[in-house]
Amino acid sequence: MSQPATGSQVLRIPALTRVEGETALRLRIDDGTVTEARLSIYEPPRFFEAFLRGRAHTEPPDLTSRICGICPVAYQLSACRAVEDACGAVVDGQLAALRRLLYCGEWIESQTLHIHLLHAPDFLGHDDVIGMSRSHLAHVERGLRLKQTGNAIVELLGGRAIHPVNVRLGGFHRTPTRAELRPLAERLRIALDDAWDTVRWVARFDFPDAECDADLFALAETDTYAIESGVPTVLPYEKTLPPRSFPLRDFPDHITEEQVPHSTALHARLDGRRHLTGSLARYAVSGHLLSPLALEAAREAGLGAPRPRAGTEGPGRGGVCRNPYRSILVRAVEVLYAVEEAMRIIAEYERPAHPYVEVPARAGVGHGATEAPRGLLYHRYAFDDAGRVTDACIVPPTAQNQGAIEEDLRRMVQAGLDRGEGSEAELTRLCERAVRNHDPCISCSAHFLELDIERT
Repeated sequence: MSQPATGSQVLRIPALTRVEGETALRLRIDDGTVTEARLSIYEPPRFFEAFLRGRAHTEPPDLTSRICGICPVAYQLSACRAVEDACGAVVDGQLAALRRLLYCGEWIESQTLHIHLLHAPDFLGHDDVIGMSRSHLAHVERGLRLKQTGNAIVELLGGRAIHPVNVRLGGFHRTPTRAELRPLAERLRIALDDAWDTVRWVARFDFPDAECDADLFALAETDTYAIESGVPTVLPYEKTLPPRSFPLRDFPDHITEEQVPHSTALHARLDGRRHLTGSLARYAVSGHLLSPLALEAAREAGLGAPRPRAGTEGPGRGGVCRNPYRSILVRAVEVLYAVEEAMRIIAEYERPAHPYVEVPARAGVGHGATEAPRGLLYHRYAFDDAGRVTDACIVPPTAQNQGAIEEDLRRMVQAGLDRGEGSEAELTRLCERAVRNHDPCISCSAHFLELDIERT
């Protein structure tokens, strides 16, 4: 159908695969109006929070890293921060710098994977990266080089590139020598040029007009772009409302999760409102704290000046990018920043006297959060006197983003119908792009398998 249809339709996409995990999509259209969009995650529950109960306080970092094979560092370090918070341990100095370096490696490999292999084909008219490589081979090869550099950082510091084994409470089982880091510095110098080329390449893409009308939610630090720590900060959708922050321990008071009938994943809301985490939120909240080089890249990419530092705001709130299609631009800038930040940490590195600080068990509750590539990841653990887990809560980025993704789907499909794009192929393409804009943590692969339209 080339024109919006009359009557009621139910569009079902029973499986999609260029995302992390197993999910389906259901859209209802009544007389040309999209009245419902449901992203149905149907894979069986994994019960991580349940089987963490009774475990020793040393175990959550290794166990939770198995939640995701693409972002295991995010789960490890969020768990470490929560356990260390409960136990009163502080990790600082070179150990904290090594953690940030490890996280930079994950940002490089994960964001690069999304940009070059999963998202770019949507902008270049290809079904997948295999087809794209026939006409854009140099770009694909550059993406693979960048990803290999990120993997190399994670492998050196973590012991292996996937599900690292060298991370532990208080630091690492073993820290590298300066000589061991030197080859990474050489690779990163090449990666910096590749990252610049990626920003310039992505900036030439054609970005449809769109706006996400959710509150933006990210960690914020006072003097650096937040990656492995920070204070939860909200940038409301309404421009008349000021940004606000709250202590991490109050996270459960602001973020509430609920079960929805169409998904095995919980849906989270921020103070009862739809919100979005991830690259767009990070840039809106903390873009002014990027390095001068990354800010130059952002300007060259057309992202606009980020929100100014607190206390220096004039009229308005700086250039807040809310277009989900342009999230790929912010990811490219973040890759460049992570490469440059990794180079800085290596240049300033002095091997610490001890690879970790002691984290003795004690009763209490601890909170930890980091910025996974896809957004803010929160962990909370409660321990008894023996240091055994009595309660666990893990709130991943996708649980928080599902409401915003579903609303984006509804609005983008509606815009497509209004333009006369009503065929199965056209609607499928719109849905795929809308979902992949957010790189949801559900399994990274190729395309929707099938689209059925049920007319009633």
